[in-house]
Amino acid sequence: MTLLLGLVMVFGLVFGGFMLSGGNMDIVLHALPYEGMMIGGASLGAFVIANSFSVVKSSLGGVVRVIKGPRWKAADYNDLLALMFELARLYKTKGIVAMDEHIENPEASPIFQRYPKLMKDHFVTDLIADSFRMMSMQFDDRFQMEDVMNRKIKKHHHESLVSASAIQSMADGLPAIGIVAAVLGVIKTMSSIDKPPEILGAMIGGALVGTFLGVFLAYCMVQPIAGRLEQIEEEDSAMYTVIRDVIVAIVAGHPPSICIELGRGNIPTTKQPNFSAVEASQRELPAV
Repeated sequence: MTLLLGLVMVFGLVFGGFMLSGGNMDIVLHALPYEGMMIGGASLGAFVIANSFSVVKSSLGGVVRVIKGPRWKAADYNDLLALMFELARLYKTKGIVAMDEHIENPEASPIFQRYPKLMKDHFVTDLIADSFRMMSMQFDDRFQMEDVMNRKIKKHHHESLVSASAIQSMADGLPAIGIVAAVLGVIKTMSSIDKPPEILGAMIGGALVGTFLGVFLAYCMVQPIAGRLEQIEEEDSAMYTVIRDVIVAIVAGHPPSICIELGRGNIPTTKQPNFSAVEASQRELPAV
């Protein structure tokens, strides 16, 4: 939503100000298709050359994510706390043996099935299941568990930021590509040096559209998209740190309610449920 609002403001104010100041849009509109084809083709071609197909695909998905916003909403964090409370309570009351049916096949687990959106995220289910699986193999040092989970989260976070980095690299190259298009326009103009001044002026103006378009696309569209995508990835990664804090607290031997409270503290403030809401959700869960 913010992307669409921002684009309306950028186009409206930039071109509106240009026309209100007496600028002639005819020259810009005449040159725009040709300059856009050169700049867009060169930047997209360079993007494909510089990245693997998986990165290109994930970058397109990243643009969609910028439009939709962060994946995890306040209700999802509330669901995560409820899921982790159920697992922590089961582990505390019945031991690690009772966890087998849930961690070996989360898709068939009645506990995980109560939270379908969380279950669709494979990293969420894998991070939880793998951590409990390690606990079943006597990996019960909370400091080592935190270190292992931090490395997993760091790896996943690094991979999730590849798309934003690729889009940012595209933005960095656009001003130079705009200069390339402008130089081609100047070459075309110089070959028509015998034309009247009004024709030469229009041709030079058309060539400068290339420089304008490269800078405009870089700093008003592509770079903001890359920056916003990075913000979204940073915000969504809080989901995994909440899981880490709860798991570490479980390994440390804290009661389930304390484990959940420690995890709740790492939820972004705008999406953090209050203590009473979490406690009420826990009371509504089925008995072990």
